[in-house]
Parts: sequence; C-alpha cells; structure tokens
Amino acid sequence: MADVKWIKIVSDIFDDEKILLIEQMPESESLIVIWFKLLCLAGKQNNSGVFMINERIAYTDEMLAAIFRRKVDVVRMAIKVYEQFGMIEIIDGVITIPNWGKYQNFDKIDLKNEYMRKYMQTYRQKQIEKTCKANSKANSKVNSKTNGKVNVSSADIDLEEDLDIKEKEIKEKVAVAPSRSQFVKPSLKDIQAYCNERGNYISAEAFFNHYESNGWRVGKTAMKDWQSAVRGWEVRHKAEHPELYIDKPKNTARQERQAKQEKEMLKMQKLKQDKQWLSLDKQKRVLTIAIVNGEDRQAELDEAVKALEQRKKEVLGL
Repeated sequence: MADVKWIKIVSDIFDDEKILLIEQMPESESLIVIWFKLLCLAGKQNNSGVFMINERIAYTDEMLAAIFRRKVDVVRMAIKVYEQFGMIEIIDGVITIPNWGKYQNFDKIDLKNEYMRKYMQTYRQKQIEKTCKANSKANSKVNSKTNGKVNVSSADIDLEEDLDIKEKEIKEKVAVAPSRSQFVKPSLKDIQAYCNERGNYISAEAFFNHYESNGWRVGKTAMKDWQSAVRGWEVRHKAEHPELYIDKPKNTARQERQAKQEKEMLKMQKLKQDKQWLSLDKQKRVLTIAIVNGEDRQAELDEAVKALEQRKKEVLGL
C-alpha cells in the first residue's frame, strides 16, 4: 500500500487529557515526540495503524528506538504509557493504533474515488452505445446537395455535455464529509466537567445560558472553541474576584487528573484478573488482526466487542 504525505491531527491535541498527563511525567518531551513520530510512521506505512515491516515481521522496541533515534528504555516506557492510556493496543506482539482508519479516512477516500471511477466508466459506455445508434441512423441519410457528405449529428456534443453534468453530480454525492473540527455545542455537563478540571469558579449554568441565548456566538462571530471561551471567562473572573483564587492550590487540577488516572488503572488491573474478560479481549484482538489482513470477520468482531463490554460491566459492577 502506498504511503501518504500527511496525517490529520486535531488543533487542540495539547488540551487532550492524556497529553496533559504525559506532560507531567519524566521524559515528557521525549514521550510526546515519540508519539508524533509513531503517528507519522503509521501514515507513511498506510497500513490501518498496524506496525508491520512486512507480512511476517512486526516492529520491536529496539527497531523503533533506532528509527526514532531515541534510547530503547525511553521507547519502552513510551509504549507502556501509550498502552495504559489506550492510545495503542498490542495484539499478539503487534503494535496497533485503535480506530486509525476512522480518524484518518484514507481508505474511505480511496473507496469513494474508485466508486466514482467505475460508475463513470459504466455510464460513459452506456452513453456511447446510445450515441453510436443515433449516429448510425443519422449517417444513413445522405444529402445529395452536399456532394454525398453525410449529415453531422449533434449526439456527440450532447453526450459530452451530459457526461460533464453527470460527473459533477457524482462528485458532489461522494464529497468527503465535513471536517471533525466543526464546532459542536457542548452540554451543561461538558462545561461543568471542564470547569472542575481547571479548578475555577465559573458558573457552568451561567455560561451555558449566556451562549444558548445568543446562538453560540462571540460578538458577531460564530463560536469555534467553547473551551477557549471558558478560559476567557476564567481570566475575567479572576480579575473581578482575586480573593477566591489566593489560597487555591495550583496543582488541584493535576491532582484530580492523577487520581482519575489511578482509578482507571485500578479498574484495568481488576479486569485483567478476570479470566473470562481476558479471553474475550484476546478474541477481539485476534479478530482485529484478521480484519486488517483482509478477512471478512467484522460481524464476529462486533459481537466480541459487545460481549467484552458486557463482561466489563459485570466485573466492575457498573
């Protein structure tokens, strides 16, 4: 599969909770650089986020360290962190990035281009056959006043015009979906969670009601980033009520994130002690690899994921 020259990365990646947690770890800069190098390698390979040198050999920590020009110990630590955070999955010793195709859409674009090419090929063939019949009838009528020259049919001109219109219609139908960066209105719960994460005293309800009433606009411009708007309110609130922030610990948000991370790790440890969950998880990984290799087992994978989630709820008492 040919490599690609670019990959998609959301503009607010450094506001992502996982990246924020990584920034608090030892070797944080190396961990972030390795992550971006891993994303670029996935794009270069264009193998649905599965890191294989060829059909038989998977990338090892040592290979990645050599390619990324980083110490092996640091690469191993990075791989471990990424796996804990769900940024990667290791299936039968193969490193994979979950949902790579969903976010990059390379396969979808290729499929749409191939569909349009075949559709237009079939459509043109049918139109040419119709034109040949029309020309045959027109050319059978010879005008004796033009020294035996046949009448010129307008079918060819009409065909090209018709094909141009049809091709434009098809292109519009298979146009790529709108960008993921399109603004999505947050819920009151989303705003409250973000304010809690930042440890500010902004009223989430007041924020929501204000922008709900004006159609989510900043001045006369449609809002693009509601989290940025929350931070703007926070700056003004601190200026108006400095007394609320004087004794507030600066690392409250960090402590909350660390506590959340520890809680998730405890959940994962509990799941890994359950044999049934481990068996279902292994089945899901095997099916994922099979699908990547071209096998038609999507229905089995869907069932395995459903069973895995059900078992997770049973083990954790959700």
